[in-house]
Amino acid sequence: MRWDGQKDVGDRQQALPGLPGLVRSVRTPDFADVVFHEVRAKSVLNRVPGGRLPFGWTVNPYRGCTHGCTYCLAGDTPVLLADGRTKPISRLAVGEQVFGTREGRFVATRVKALWTTEKPAYRLTLEDGTQVVASGDHRFLTEDGWRHLTPGRCADSDERPFLVKGARLVGTGRFTAPPAADDDYRRGYLWGVVRGGLPGDPDVLARARDFGGGVIPRDGELVEWPAAPGDEWSKGFLAGLFDARGTATGGELVLSSSDSTVFEAAVLALLRLRIAHVVEVRGVRITGGLAEKLRFLHLVNPAVARGNAVEGTPVPRGARLGVLSVEALGVTRTLYDITTGTGDFVANGLVSHNCFARNSHTYLDLDAGHDFDSQVVVKVNAVEVLTAQLKSRRWRREHVAMGTNTDPYQRAEGRYALMPGIIRALADSGTPFSVLTKGTVLSRDIPLLSEAAGQVPVGIGVSIALLDRELQAGLEPGTPSPQARLELVRRVREAGLPCGVFVAPVLPGLTDSAQRLDELLAGIAAAGATGVTVLPLHLRPGAREWFARWLARERPDLVDGYRKLYARGAYVDAHYRRRLAARVEPLLRKHGLAVQHRVELSGEPDDDDGAWPGGSLPASTPNPRGLDRGQLTLL
Repeated sequence: MRWDGQKDVGDRQQALPGLPGLVRSVRTPDFADVVFHEVRAKSVLNRVPGGRLPFGWTVNPYRGCTHGCTYCLAGDTPVLLADGRTKPISRLAVGEQVFGTREGRFVATRVKALWTTEKPAYRLTLEDGTQVVASGDHRFLTEDGWRHLTPGRCADSDERPFLVKGARLVGTGRFTAPPAADDDYRRGYLWGVVRGGLPGDPDVLARARDFGGGVIPRDGELVEWPAAPGDEWSKGFLAGLFDARGTATGGELVLSSSDSTVFEAAVLALLRLRIAHVVEVRGVRITGGLAEKLRFLHLVNPAVARGNAVEGTPVPRGARLGVLSVEALGVTRTLYDITTGTGDFVANGLVSHNCFARNSHTYLDLDAGHDFDSQVVVKVNAVEVLTAQLKSRRWRREHVAMGTNTDPYQRAEGRYALMPGIIRALADSGTPFSVLTKGTVLSRDIPLLSEAAGQVPVGIGVSIALLDRELQAGLEPGTPSPQARLELVRRVREAGLPCGVFVAPVLPGLTDSAQRLDELLAGIAAAGATGVTVLPLHLRPGAREWFARWLARERPDLVDGYRKLYARGAYVDAHYRRRLAARVEPLLRKHGLAVQHRVELSGEPDDDDGAWPGGSLPASTPNPRGLDRGQLTLL
C-alpha cells in the first residue's frame, strides 16, 4: 500500500482532541475518508469481565475509541431534527438529518450510524427540570468542556472528567412534548389555517384535508368561535395560523393576520399557553430566545418545517442548566447512540457527544461498521507494551483472544503490521492465544503462526456467512469475498494449523436453503476446516432496524415472513431453529465436518448459548462454550 502520501490532519476536531496518548491523526490516499489516530497506549492486555466466555483476556491493537466507552441514551430521548422537530433517538434512521454544532452554532448534520447496547442506566436532572437517562460513559458539553455523566477510569487514561452538582451544561434545556393531535387540536388547526388564509403548501393542504375528513372547510363555514377554547384547541389554532401566515425570517418567528378577530384570538392563545411574545406592527413575534422558539414550534407542531429558525443560531449558554443530581437507576437498560458528521447532536436540549460506531455493536456490520472503520485508533506501541505486560510476575499465561471485539486483521494492519510482534510476544511468553477474523491479511502471518503453534496452543477462526458474492457485497461491504476467505481457510490448514469456521448468521429465506448450505459447507469442508458452528440471524434492537430497511428495499417479498419469525424479539422462532438444525446436521455429516455447532432450540436462548467450532480456540481451553454473538465481528 502507498503511504507516502499520508499527511497530518489539520482539523483538531478530526484529530480527537483529548484522546489519551495521541501522537497524530493522519489520512492516506489509499484509504478514502479514513482517519488513523495513532496513540501510545498504557495498556494493551485487557481483562474480559463476567467470566462467561472461554477466555479471560483480549488484545485489541485497533479500536474505534481508546476509551472503550459507549455513549448511550434511553430510547425515548428526543433528538432535535434539522427541520426543527424532534424524534426519539430509537426511531432515528441512518441518513436522517439532525442538528449538531460547529464553532458554537447549530448546523445540520447527517446520522451516519445508529446502534444499541446494554448498560447500567443513570438519570441526570438539571435545575430547569430537564431529565435525561444515559449510561455513565455518556458525555455532555458544559461551559467548561465535555464531561462524562459519572466518574470512572477509561482505558489508557487517568480519571475522566465528570459532572458534579452545579456544573452548567450547554443547550436550550428540555424539549416540549408535541400536542396530542386530538379532535380539539384538529378543529383548532382548521380554524387557524382557513381563517388565516389557506396557503398552497402541499403539506398544509394535506393536513387540512385529513383533519377535515377529506374535505377542507371554507372560510364561511367557520362562523362560530368556541365559547371556551382549551389548550389543545389553542395549540391547533396557532399551528394552523402559523402555517397560513407565519414566517421564520432571520430566525424570528412571527404570526400575522389582517383579520382583527383572528389576530386577537392568536394573542389570547399565546397568553393561554404562556408563550413569550410581543405584539408589533407587523404581527406577533415569539420572544425569549431559541429555547422559547423551539418550545412554540414543538408545542403547536405546524405542518411546515421550520428548521431555519435554528440553523446557524448560537448555542445558548447561561440558561438554568445547572446539574441538580445524577442518580443510578439500579437497572441495566437498552440504550441508543448515533454517529453524526459533527461528532455531536442535541439530546433533549443538551449538546451531546456521540461515540464512533463499533463492529461489536451490530451483527450486520453495515453503517456502524463503516463508521468504525472511518475513525481507526491504532496503538502504535502495542507490541512494546504487551511484551512488558507479559513479563509481569502476576501474568499466569491465560488464554488471550484476539478478534472478539475488533478485527486484528482489518485493512490498517497492512500498513502498521502490529500482529507479527504481538504473536511473537505471546508465543515467547508461553501464552496460548486465538485469532478470529474475516480479514485475509492473516495469510501474511501464516508462517509466523505455524512457528508460534510449536511453542503454545493456537486457535484460528474465520467467519464465512454465505457464498453469494452479490448478496455478500450488499450485506457485508468492504470485506474480503467468501471465496477469498475459503482460500484463507485452505492456506491455514495446509500450514498444519487448526481453523474453525463460523457460518453466521444464517439468513432465513436467503441463505438457509439446503442447496445453499450444502454448497457452503462443501466449500468449507474442501478447504479443510476443523470445525463449524452454524448460527441463525440474531436481531437485537438497532441491527433489527437496519436489516428491516435492507430487506424492505432488496427483498420486500420476505418482509412478512421475517416479521413472523422474529415476532417474539431478537431470536428467531424456535420452530425455525429446529428446522434449521434438522437441515444442517445431515449436511455436516455428509461433508465429514466435526459436529461442533449449535442451533438454539429453547424458546429464549441466552446470548452465550452456543459452541465454538473445533480449532477456533487453543486446544488447552477447557469447556470451549459460551459463544457470545455480541462479541463476534461476524457478518
